[in-house]
Amino acid sequence: MAEDDKKFSRQLIGKTVVSKAGKRFGEVGDIVFETRSGELIHLVLKNPTSYCEKLELEKSKDGKLLIPFSAVIASGDFMVIAEEDII
Repeated sequence: MAEDDKKFSRQLIGKTVVSKAGKRFGEVGDIVFETRSGELIHLVLKNPTSYCEKLELEKSKDGKLLIPFSAVIASGDFMVIAEEDII
């Protein structure tokens, strides 16, 4: 794996989460992963937008909105998600 293909979690925390269509969901507040396999499971949203709160997204035990990591299609200046994969 090339060095450019690797990202540290601190590089993802705080990034704005947007859909392919440009709808803003909020920011990455945390990342949930499976400890045994290392598989990334969810992005935990902080500062969710009103648009995002209207969707019936999965929530953490403390009520924070979760985006399945499988919906992430790109990571750069933004975390881009496929909205059809979460609703």
